Amino acid sequence: MVTVMKGGEEVKISKRAGSYVTVRDLIDEVGRDAVRFFLVSRRADSEFVFDVDLAKSQSEDNPVYYVQYAHARISSVLEQWRTQYPDDPHDVAAAEPASVRLASVDLAPARARARAAPDATSGDYPDALETAAREIAPHQIAFYLRELAGEFHSYYNAERILVPEAPTRRARIALVVAARQVLRNGLGLLGVGAPEKM
Repeated sequence: MVTVMKGGEEVKISKRAGSYVTVRDLIDEVGRDAVRFFLVSRRADSEFVFDVDLAKSQSEDNPVYYVQYAHARISSVLEQWRTQYPDDPHDVAAAEPASVRLASVDLAPARARARAAPDATSGDYPDALETAAREIAPHQIAFYLRELAGEFHSYYNAERILVPEAPTRRARIALVVAARQVLRNGLGLLGVGAPEKM
């Protein structure tokens, strides 16, 4: 059972009266990506409250918006990087999902001062996928993506990515490229779009 909330109140559903909310109704109201992400973000055996207002909001409280915004924000940073530093080897970011050049970038300059660098390079993502598949628990992927998006947003707010020092800039670019790829892959697995702009 799903409880639908709208305007801070529960939408009254009555089988006898024939009043109900379909998944199509929710998709029409908040969009396919929000419905998918919200539904997959809960364990199948738990009670679920679908808050229409939250699903429509463009804030960090809305998990799908927060994750998609991280992907779009990284895409914007990479576009700025290509424009501001045309002499950098841009194939570092273009050769996704992984490249020899990206793998060979020294990440130490990106993590030297940062408190919360996005940890998409740690290898946790494959473990999270394996656990989610083994336990038939796709909500774990949604949680992982939300956490990674939070790490990226914190990093973005704390550190300038496009700094003049080439080794630091390239290391930071490598970190955010890895984060973007994990976000894109995870969203794709959940059937949710990974927008370049928002």
